Amino acid sequence: MGTRAPRISVIIPARNEEPCLGAAIACALSADPWEVVVADGGSTDRTREIAAALGARVVEVQPGRARQMNAGAAAASGDVLLFLHADTLLPNRYDRLLCRVLSRPGTIAGAFRLGIDSPRPSLRLVEWLANWRSRALQMPYGDQALFLRREAFDAVGGFADVPAMEDFECVRRLRRAGRVEISPAAVVTSGRRWLCAGVLRTTLLNQLCVVACLAGVSLKRIASWRRLREASDRPPRIQESMQSFRTTETFQSSAARCQRNACASE
Repeated sequence: MGTRAPRISVIIPARNEEPCLGAAIACALSADPWEVVVADGGSTDRTREIAAALGARVVEVQPGRARQMNAGAAAASGDVLLFLHADTLLPNRYDRLLCRVLSRPGTIAGAFRLGIDSPRPSLRLVEWLANWRSRALQMPYGDQALFLRREAFDAVGGFADVPAMEDFECVRRLRRAGRVEISPAAVVTSGRRWLCAGVLRTTLLNQLCVVACLAGVSLKRIASWRRLREASDRPPRIQESMQSFRTTETFQSSAARCQRNACASE
């Protein structure tokens, strides 16, 4: 990527992510990026306040992950754009890792291996399948922290303003322009969506959405399936609430480790 270190803009789409956002930003800041941009989609909790207090730039936009990520990219001024989910922690020295990936000939974009913050054995299988898919098919999903050069993002037109599967659709376009490589280091993403809806149910729904998309089903209809699932999962259960709390604690301690490791490596 040349002799000058690239300016990395970390872009985080968020909406009511108060429990997780602080840890995600702390890990992002551990590698001293050019900037962290939080594209807020109308949060009613302390998401915006937490982001601002940690030094992130906050951009307010209408909800919708694709719309939020495009708005964050438009506001960012870095050479490399890294799109990070608010419940995901980046690996130590991710800046060096992404530079290594993007310096490979023919590579247009990259992402990290998937790690899920849960001890459940079933989620180790989910990780393995996701990482196999990413390497073999060059098809990482958004929770693996997609990164690419600014000019590549602009060349493919950014994220399509669609109600679902914006990451899948974008990576498919990127693959036509070059290789999508996977770093051997892993992000750590919250297991909340698998734990809330059930590992098998969530995995099967995700695969159904992929097959439906490839078969030409409208993304609007696919989004409605996801909304139905979310609506059915709203009644709180004690076990899920306790797991969410433990996950938040894990995120906070992991973020502290990110900062310590970054200081030790300097």
